[in-house]
Amino acid sequence: MSVDLSSLNALDIFKSVQANRPKKAKESEVHQRDEDISEEEKPKDHRAALLEALQSLPPNGFERLTQRLLRESGFQQVTVTGKSGDGGIDGIGTLKVNPFVSFNVLFQCRRYQGAVTPSQVRDFRGAMQGRADKGLIITTGTFTLDAKKEARRDGVPPIELVDGDILVEMFEQHELGLVPKRSYEIDEMFLQEYKK
Repeated sequence: MSVDLSSLNALDIFKSVQANRPKKAKESEVHQRDEDISEEEKPKDHRAALLEALQSLPPNGFERLTQRLLRESGFQQVTVTGKSGDGGIDGIGTLKVNPFVSFNVLFQCRRYQGAVTPSQVRDFRGAMQGRADKGLIITTGTFTLDAKKEARRDGVPPIELVDGDILVEMFEQHELGLVPKRSYEIDEMFLQEYKK
């Protein structure tokens, strides 16, 4: 089945998604509910806590954890190199797309609170030159806009960028280092019927 992409209108798609999103509670209702919950009862933001925990790991610990995450994500033969003077290459893995196609991927781990710059992306690309098909930079921080542009620049080996938000999403997806919990809220609309 093929779809004519030229007929898709991004604005119409955006409006459709927005129309189907659940409506947010009024700010006063949210504020009131927050006041009813004491500070010690409020759930801690697991995303921020996970990023903080990842940033506190020693460099080799973060590299080994990244190795595990890549394996959980379908990479094969993931090895942490962990050598100094390697130009920032922390490891290599193979991503097999199908029986005919696979990619050697070099990766770099950056435990940052700040942003990765375009010069750091260029340095990594220089180190991986001729050694792999793709590169992957994983950070607990963010990437500057120029770093993102540098990673997608034409005519050079591509580099995928994984920032802290995407990294946390991957840990959630694989339930790696996180324990899922189920919570319930009372459906007042449902109970209204029985209050009559």
